[in-house]
Amino acid sequence: MGKTIAQKIFDAHLADKPFSDTWILRLDRVFCHEITTPTAIADLTDKNMDRVFDPSKIKAVIDHVTPAKDSKTAEQGKILRGWARRNHITDFFDIGANGVCHALFPEKGFVRPGFTVIMGDSHTCTHGAFGAFAAGVGTTDLEVGILKGVCSFKEPKTIRFVLNGTLAPGVYAKDVILHIISKIGVNGATNCVIEFAGPVVDALSMEGRMTLCNMAVEAGATSGICMPDMTTVEYLWPFIKDEFASKEAALAEYAKWASDADAVYEKVHVYDLSDLEPLCTVGYKPDQVKPVREMTGTKIDQVYIGSCTNGRIEDLRAAASVLKAALGEGRHIADGVRGILSPATPDVYRQALKEGIIQVFMDFGFCVTNPTCGACLGMSNGVLAAGEVCASTTNRNFNGRMGKGGMIHLMSPASAAAAAVAGAIANSSLYA
Repeated sequence: MGKTIAQKIFDAHLADKPFSDTWILRLDRVFCHEITTPTAIADLTDKNMDRVFDPSKIKAVIDHVTPAKDSKTAEQGKILRGWARRNHITDFFDIGANGVCHALFPEKGFVRPGFTVIMGDSHTCTHGAFGAFAAGVGTTDLEVGILKGVCSFKEPKTIRFVLNGTLAPGVYAKDVILHIISKIGVNGATNCVIEFAGPVVDALSMEGRMTLCNMAVEAGATSGICMPDMTTVEYLWPFIKDEFASKEAALAEYAKWASDADAVYEKVHVYDLSDLEPLCTVGYKPDQVKPVREMTGTKIDQVYIGSCTNGRIEDLRAAASVLKAALGEGRHIADGVRGILSPATPDVYRQALKEGIIQVFMDFGFCVTNPTCGACLGMSNGVLAAGEVCASTTNRNFNGRMGKGGMIHLMSPASAAAAAVAGAIANSSLYA
């Protein structure tokens, strides 16, 4: 009987199996940021275990509140900084070099097909876009991962989504994952891996695949995952070119991580997405979704473009194309609306500057901030007041997520840009 990619990764990383359904896996990467890791550091220090299993496999960043906004967040950064220095963690990204973790770490080439990755962050599943098993974990598991380089998981069960057809103009990966979550619900993949496959996935860039995997957790999944292919190789080539004679050789090696044709799945969902249209969330759950056209005219107070979901250069280009068209008509950001752009990494910021994208956003009336997670979880750089509404490219619309009493409508960068033009939810095709 064949195996899924998740099962293959588990088999290759098995260190111990103390119970029939419990797998202790060796870890290839442990990612850390300043919000969840300091608690683990403090506990390890109290136990006289202030050490790491392998400093080369630990990557750390200050990204959730950056620069620090108060004494508490400054202390969190200080703890992570000191720990990285004491334990000789060279891949530590401090203020000026830092970016949103799930955009920065792939950009640095830290994730490869077949890897196991953990982090004390629920959207660690983003990294499954590379054909890796990547999962968010709690403090205890993070401590063990830091100290011993292993983590405990239940045997993986996989739900496969075969996405057929071709996406229409103006429809993006964000719309695809919102559609999937709306179909299966926020608990539809609990304790499972979501495997994305089919022509739509094959046609997506790595940025698009990361968007899909990033929001797998919003359906309850432990991890999202895509099969490695030549798109994966092309993205990783600057980091792996000395390991392989050619891109074809790299692809042949990574092909071993593809699911077998006769693999057994918990469920298989097949969708034709040719008629999919731009979507956005309503209410306070990611599975509460409607077409943008049905929400047209819904007033907003803020537009936020950024985050580990949609803050990459591809996302900024999509939004900027809408804004540039509106600028050409002599339009600027709608009265009473605040626009905030946070490029996900310094390299995204640099590329956006080079392409004139930052200028477009600023000319349109956006505030452009440094790379940060801040507004996404209501900690800084764009928190909502009670009763305010935000068109956002982030990943969660929970009640209070971006500020107590605020409402978030999740959507693609193009749709968010259209909302900035109209001052209300609007279809981006109006400004294409």
